[in-house]
Amino acid sequence: MIRFASTPASPFPSPSSSSSSASELVARGATLLDVRTPAEFAEAHVPGATNIPVQELAHRLVELGDRTRPVVVYCRSGARSATAAALLRQGGFGHVHDMGGMFNWSKSA
Repeated sequence: MIRFASTPASPFPSPSSSSSSASELVARGATLLDVRTPAEFAEAHVPGATNIPVQELAHRLVELGDRTRPVVVYCRSGARSATAAALLRQGGFGHVHDMGGMFNWSKSA
């Protein structure tokens, strides 16, 4: 008989959980990552977001800290956030929530 060790319950929903919203994840301590350009970020962004352009993300993953901490990623329309989410997962981040376009923030709040 095979026994599996139990793992402590996470305060964060699973990455595939459809019931979790971006704002709930951030309220629970997830990193909020804006992958648009610095100019776009300066124009408008979700309060509390960190700006790392998707073109620089692969070389700046260390700035995000603990890879077990969930990351909510967004851009303008969703294309760059999808690319960034893939880079984050390849970089060892286990809980990545692709919010898509920043307009989705108000829908998740």
